[in-house]
Amino acid sequence: RVLTHLTKNFPHPSTLSDMAWRGLDCRRAGDSAATAFPPASDLTRWSLEVAEGRQVWRYVQPGERMQNPVASRYHVGLDINDAVAAAELQAASTAATSSASSSSSPVEQGLRKGVRFFSLLQTADGHWAGDYGGPMFLLPGLAITTYITQTALSAEFRAEAVRYLSNMQAADGGWGIHIESQSTVFGTALNYVVMRLFGVPAADARLQRARGWLATRRGCLGIPSWGKFWLAVLNVYSWEGVHSLFPEMVLLPEWFPLHTRRMWSYCRTVYMPMSFVFGARFQAPLDPLIRELRSELIFEPYDAVDWKSVRDFIAPEDLYTPHTLPLRLFYKAVDAYEYIAPRWLRNRALKWCYAVLEKEDEFTNFIDIGPVNKVINMLCVWLEKGPDSREFKQHEERLVDYLWVGRDGGKMNGTNGSQLWDTAFMVQALIECPIREEFKDVFKKANDYLDLTQIQKNHPNHAKYYRSPTKGGWPFSTRDMGWIVADCTGEGLKGALICKKHKYTTTPLSDDRIFDAVNILLLMQNATGGYATCEETRGWHFFEWFNASEVFGEIMIDYDYVECTSSALSALCLFKEMYPTHRTREVDRAIRKGTRYMLNVQRADGSWEGLWGVCFTYGIWFGVEGLVDAGLPVTHEAIRKACDFLVSKQKEDGGWGETFMSCVTRQYVQHPKSQVVNTAWAVLSLLKADYKDVAVIRAGVRLLLQRQTAQGDWLQESICGVFNKNCMISYSNFKNVFPLWALGRFAEKYPNDEVFA
Repeated sequence: RVLTHLTKNFPHPSTLSDMAWRGLDCRRAGDSAATAFPPASDLTRWSLEVAEGRQVWRYVQPGERMQNPVASRYHVGLDINDAVAAAELQAASTAATSSASSSSSPVEQGLRKGVRFFSLLQTADGHWAGDYGGPMFLLPGLAITTYITQTALSAEFRAEAVRYLSNMQAADGGWGIHIESQSTVFGTALNYVVMRLFGVPAADARLQRARGWLATRRGCLGIPSWGKFWLAVLNVYSWEGVHSLFPEMVLLPEWFPLHTRRMWSYCRTVYMPMSFVFGARFQAPLDPLIRELRSELIFEPYDAVDWKSVRDFIAPEDLYTPHTLPLRLFYKAVDAYEYIAPRWLRNRALKWCYAVLEKEDEFTNFIDIGPVNKVINMLCVWLEKGPDSREFKQHEERLVDYLWVGRDGGKMNGTNGSQLWDTAFMVQALIECPIREEFKDVFKKANDYLDLTQIQKNHPNHAKYYRSPTKGGWPFSTRDMGWIVADCTGEGLKGALICKKHKYTTTPLSDDRIFDAVNILLLMQNATGGYATCEETRGWHFFEWFNASEVFGEIMIDYDYVECTSSALSALCLFKEMYPTHRTREVDRAIRKGTRYMLNVQRADGSWEGLWGVCFTYGIWFGVEGLVDAGLPVTHEAIRKACDFLVSKQKEDGGWGETFMSCVTRQYVQHPKSQVVNTAWAVLSLLKADYKDVAVIRAGVRLLLQRQTAQGDWLQESICGVFNKNCMISYSNFKNVFPLWALGRFAEKYPNDEVFA
């Protein structure tokens, strides 16, 4: 019934603006009618259940008690007016003793309202849940794997996923690599498959338009390599149209420069299970729906396709990283090898690939490092161990960790969430607010989450399976996920130190656990002085010559990043302040090396390129924060140049705004409209640098206050996260955390400033 409703009752997209249709500005807080397509389920029944950071959306019975009722309503787009009114009433009743006053400055009023609102969304276990969607190639892997393995997804989630794809479909009928990109064959072909697997008939107007877009591009034949992989698995495409994934690469000596061990963790954990599936040449049994998909996505007879000729055929809309000469030569060699590959050697390689992915499952409690390898690993386990195995059942049980129900529908998050990341930032934002004493309980709950999330062990025999030590580090999301990240460790450590220093918790982290965090940060620093993500850099840049993704940039090894380096640097500086005698020489050396790296990677124009956020405002914020924390004087040329760059990009309304194209082109691209997140990053940077022209900063603060809603929220604006240059990702909590941080820092520095005077 729900799918019939989805098919018949949606407005035609031509009646909507292209921008709204892509979802850029339609995800409005508290307004379920803001998306183009109406809810496909009863939104009041979606309950966000949390336990030690784990986020699971459950469709409850009417009247059933919810664990986080306010957060649940907010995230699906229902109003939370009653909760906001109750919080305001309680605040008013204690105003006389809390120093809250109607006579406080506009900044402090907005700050108090904003923190009060955001604290309502803090979950029972102390973190802030959020939408971490955006990429449009995640749901397809989920849909294909669950279809093949006959794993059940609830009818309500499938219906909401169809609504999400309907909201994200572009006016031209396609889907992009992410929710704001132009249409691509990668996004269009794979999300067409999702719609069909989730029950939408081929005659549906949305799918007719998608086929029309594909028809002018030879259908799905020009899909990039990851898409070729998934369509071959589903038996819509032939393995003959896929270049060899050369599973035997894992058998090379570990000293070999191109050994799998040297790959970036996210790349390695995807390509190893991909190689296992490729080596097994698995394809789904041909059934009527798959036959229909062949005819709908390939605009010529399937048996007449020259599959070898389309191995290198990538649609122009999709191609971001062209094949290099070394990669083309490599493909010629390994494609030829496929004809003579000894079965015993192939089996040995597949056995080792499977052994490593088994340990990935074990070390991450079957969550895995991300959604791509999660569903491929799940498929591998189904193939190797069977649907009734304990391992496969555990994979099924952890699928829901990735599913998110938002204002625009059901989607798959880019990890199992961003819980630690957002919570650590909020602790730092709140400590800079002059009203922090009013929100001690927020600190306490956040500290509890930081406490339970720190990873306190190394995985057994980790080096054998290409893993680095993890004891003392923090993950991006939850402890169960099992992967630490350098910047998350830095931010987590700062949050824990703040709560301990200011005595906002009765259960601070012990000195030994803080020392463990410092030990892992010292261990993760590269010889350059910089920090990569999950591991130290193991390979060389020439590995990038073999980037076969076509759609991502710089994925082959773990590079140094200004964000990771700044986070680690600031954490070590705060640690040194609180523990001046612990490993003093090593800490001082790491700070010096990190400072030198940060100065070396600053561009001549004064900017730093952000590699995980959009983009130069993000990179500059990290650059300035890290260097000033490390003791660089604000009069230093590097700080002055960074400020000058920011001021040169300020818009007429006082704000800052970049589009995601800054990340794609690696040059600053102005957004038509100022963005609150970019503005907050710029304001934070200028305040940290003690920029003398307060009028510049005041204009940014004024914009943040003008954009704040009456409840204290900020509306979702354009996407602000990125990975691998060409794919964007959502950080829905950034629109609250960073404006609050900027307002708090301004109020502390200029307590009596009348920004609207």
